[in-house]
Amino acid sequence: MLTYALALLAACANAAASVLQRKANRGLGEHGSLSVARVAPLLRDPVWISGFLAVIAGFVLQAAALTVGALAVVEPVLVFELPLALLLASRVFHGRLHRREWACVLGMTAGLAVMLYFLAPGGGDANRVSPYVWLTAVLLTLAVAGGTVAWGRRAESSGDDPASGSRAAAAFGVAAGSLFGLAAALMKGAMSRYADGFTAILTAWQLYAMAVTGLVAMFLLQSAMHAGRLLAAQPGLTLSDPLLSVLWGVLVFGEDVRGGWDTAFALLGAALIVASVLVLARSPLLTVETDETAPRARAEDATARRP
Repeated sequence: MLTYALALLAACANAAASVLQRKANRGLGEHGSLSVARVAPLLRDPVWISGFLAVIAGFVLQAAALTVGALAVVEPVLVFELPLALLLASRVFHGRLHRREWACVLGMTAGLAVMLYFLAPGGGDANRVSPYVWLTAVLLTLAVAGGTVAWGRRAESSGDDPASGSRAAAAFGVAAGSLFGLAAALMKGAMSRYADGFTAILTAWQLYAMAVTGLVAMFLLQSAMHAGRLLAAQPGLTLSDPLLSVLWGVLVFGEDVRGGWDTAFALLGAALIVASVLVLARSPLLTVETDETAPRARAEDATARRP
């Protein structure tokens, strides 16, 4: 139960970070996404800084959950960041969740319960993973993230296509989610040395690789927010992280899962989660936030700057 509680608290922190960063990103426009200069102004924004602190809190809680639980258990729970973010956004952006949103939240809850019950992931030992397996898995994950970033940049460069921004946002969202999943795997690798003392964690190469990976993932997340509408970026961001983490847990760390009909029922639960996320990500609350609130914020900001 402690694993689930810590993972759920991490999802709450991530949801707060998502809403705060969206609020800070509203007035920066929707182009030039892969530019450090476009992200630099956020470093002086108290709202964005609060969101960044929430991200750190989420990482700490996630690390604590990974210390006591399996990666394939912790990461799927984090998909609740999306409904929690919408609940918080409904307060911050003065929207309202309707029956469709609540039905999707229930669908995600039921799907997650079914998937975790029938998979029953557990066991595994990150300390037993050989350096060659680590290197192969990390390079494959980076290749997936790099490929989606390249595709997103090509989509973004075709500015004459009205859908280019949405495709770029979706690609950057998948890339960010993939790197967040990699960061979780690296975090699991570092925290698996907890039994050897805190010094062992500080000397683990995975800890520092996780920090670099997390920073790049944060940059890609900002890029996804700038490139297009959030409802295009959110599904890939929400789903790629737990999917990649489950693959890491089972294929790399050797976490045990049930087979046979249990796997079939678990896949049905996963399908329910995916369907709920896809519907929930198209919530009018996100559409209002990106299509109506952002232009008003930019107009107010321009008015404030007039002499």
